Amino acid sequence: MDTAALPVDALNEAQAAEELARLAVLIARLNHAYHTQDAPEVSDAEFDALRKRNEDIEDRFPQLIRMDSPRFQVGAAPDGAFSKHRHLVPMLSLDNVFDAEDFEAFITRAARFLGLNAEQEAALAFVAEPKIDGLSISLTYEKGRFVRGTTRGDGTVGEDVTANIRTLKNLPLRLKGDAPDLIEIRGEVFLSKKAFLAINAAQEEAGQKLFANPRNAAAGSLRQLDPKVTARRPLSLFAYAMGFSSKPVASTHWAYLEQLRAWGFTVNPLSTRLAGKDEAEPFQERITRERAALDYDIDGVVYKIDDVALQERLGFAGRAPRWAIAWKFAAEQAETRLLAIEVQVGRTGALTPVAHLEPVNVGGVLVARATLHNQGEIDRKDVRVGDLVRIQRAGDVIPQVLAVVPEEGRERMAPFVMPDHCPVCGATAERVPGEAVLRCTGGLTCPAQVVERLVHFVSRTAFDIDGLGDKSIAEFHDIGLLKAPGDIFRLPEHEAQIAKREGWGVTSARKLVNAIEARRTISLPRFIFALGIRRVGENNARLLARHYGSFAQWRTQMEAAHIVGSEARQELGEITGIGAAIADEIVGFFAEPHNQQTLDDLLHYVTVEDEVATEGGALAGKVIVFTGSLTTMTRPEAKATAERLGAKVTDSVSRKTDLVVLGADAGSKARKAAELGIDTLDEAGWRQLAGL
Repeated sequence: MDTAALPVDALNEAQAAEELARLAVLIARLNHAYHTQDAPEVSDAEFDALRKRNEDIEDRFPQLIRMDSPRFQVGAAPDGAFSKHRHLVPMLSLDNVFDAEDFEAFITRAARFLGLNAEQEAALAFVAEPKIDGLSISLTYEKGRFVRGTTRGDGTVGEDVTANIRTLKNLPLRLKGDAPDLIEIRGEVFLSKKAFLAINAAQEEAGQKLFANPRNAAAGSLRQLDPKVTARRPLSLFAYAMGFSSKPVASTHWAYLEQLRAWGFTVNPLSTRLAGKDEAEPFQERITRERAALDYDIDGVVYKIDDVALQERLGFAGRAPRWAIAWKFAAEQAETRLLAIEVQVGRTGALTPVAHLEPVNVGGVLVARATLHNQGEIDRKDVRVGDLVRIQRAGDVIPQVLAVVPEEGRERMAPFVMPDHCPVCGATAERVPGEAVLRCTGGLTCPAQVVERLVHFVSRTAFDIDGLGDKSIAEFHDIGLLKAPGDIFRLPEHEAQIAKREGWGVTSARKLVNAIEARRTISLPRFIFALGIRRVGENNARLLARHYGSFAQWRTQMEAAHIVGSEARQELGEITGIGAAIADEIVGFFAEPHNQQTLDDLLHYVTVEDEVATEGGALAGKVIVFTGSLTTMTRPEAKATAERLGAKVTDSVSRKTDLVVLGADAGSKARKAAELGIDTLDEAGWRQLAGL
């Protein structure tokens, strides 16, 4: 299969790890298309369902959370058309829910993190704001004067679009009244439906390409190289959040919105303060009814805990706040004919059946393919070529087949059976015990696996090499230029040959060479992720990079960890988030001579930067263990606070532990800390150290 669509509750650990790896790469690609190219490949509902599937798997298998997990990713890296600007406070994103049950689970998680009882949980106040389908922007003001407008970018660094953003008619260039000396104000730039239709009419009259939707038109308008073009397009702005501020502005989010209005910003008039969580569902239903009549597109409602002090305590989990959630509108479904079933081979050799459909429009997106997951799912749904099927733009990168639509009197085709040999290389396809996936046994002798691994290597969250996509990698592989990762950095030697190939040319070949040359230095987390070790995604790669600091140290320790029971193997297993199955995959990777040769080859061309520990504060670089019951905060809040201050939090005490925080009934970890002479603090001492 490629686990692509086994229901989450049917996945075993190995399948879950593979599915998380697949989703990480594909979601990163879709993020780049949406945020950088302003050309989304899938609908918002389909993308949201993708992220939802990823998060559901991570919730079920927290030990498998990857370093490249989409929950840690925001937007996409800015391109080269505009100068770059680093946000003073990261411009992060939101997690999504799709129904009342998921929203209730969000509330429960936040309450549990804060240690609230049922009565306190019920009394949590929220601010509900329609989620505008536009382009996120950060506005910087110094002494009340507008000085800079920056797109979200990758959440840390965005594109400076100051000249363009100045053309917005409802952007205050000076804040009214008293304001902090320095403040970042976040908002959403959008086009009204009326303005969108007018712009597309003008595009059509000029013989130019039409925009797909108002969001694309807004993004394209704001990212014009000539501000005069932006000025001719009636963009609007809603302000709704704060980034950095040199002094406190308000104690509640609702008061902050009132302050934004006083400063001269337009705040969405539908924003509402809710006295408790029970008011959320009725508000959601009301906005759903009113959605079609609005003059701008929304794709859901954002719910934020109103109390700013609670927001600060909750902090962030990966890329998203624990104190806010986007309740998205439901995905759409449609019926169409299943024309054929194709079996595709992924980079780990997994065989996945994909349905080719009679193209059908589902909520504005033309759908022609859908996942069938594996033989078990095909049998369970009894899906056959020629059937009328119901599909949904949700739950995967490509839509999924939900069910067969019965048709009286129609003769059906024979049941589909997965092949027992790889359709690409002809090697035997075997099912691993305990898994629903069929895998090609050809390994790296299978062209499909080689190509898919190279595609992963250059993906956005790995080496991020523009110009090397699926098609170009397959093309270069077919003509013998690409067989291994090191060959990528030898491609510049073949620039003249590439330039002569159909569809390339001198300019394209030069751009590719420049893109490759720009990636000869890479961060350690990206390098680890790019290696494509099974079960090691972006999150796990970050954990490993942070723990070992340098590639040389990591490699040395992983080679030593081959010996079961060794100190290196024990240390690997003690890293929070790295479970036994992940550790086995990492150690197995380094035990393979071919992989060692690949690494040696790569290091002739690539410099891997050391991972620099978070600077500042007494906790930077410290290894901390929490044990026993804490009374003034929950254990997750304590761990999150330590990590935010630069510490490494592990679950077991060893000679490398710097500090053990002892709660009530500390037990064996307290005794081991005493035996090893490791410093300990009680809860009060920990709070003082952390500045709480």
